[in-house]
Amino acid sequence: QVQLFESGGGSVQAGSSLTLSCTTSGRTFGSHAMAWFRQVPGEGRRFVATISTIGGTTHYTESVKGRFTITRDNAASTLYLRMDNLQLNDTAVYYCAARKTPHIGVRSELFDYWGRGTQVTVFS
Repeated sequence: QVQLFESGGGSVQAGSSLTLSCTTSGRTFGSHAMAWFRQVPGEGRRFVATISTIGGTTHYTESVKGRFTITRDNAASTLYLRMDNLQLNDTAVYYCAARKTPHIGVRSELFDYWGRGTQVTVFS
């Protein structure tokens, strides 16, 4: 069982930056493809970014390309999401997710483990 713990959320002005972190329990972090999803009230979780096991492959949803960067530190068992030039519609609860396999994915149903989320609020 993998436990995920997100941190780094907050309330920031539009145009600002935040970096989210996701720490994990256990010793298998390096074998899991990882991803960030986000959710706003009344909607399902939506894909933001995903990264392969050694970070060689990443993929982003179109709306965050060029602004968000997903990285991982396998030695520290930590996943990151650097968010620059935050916009009002980036406001959401952000979730860290892990797959049992090393293959990246964009659908939430492919991911086996989830954190509890961290709130990001962007104001004008």
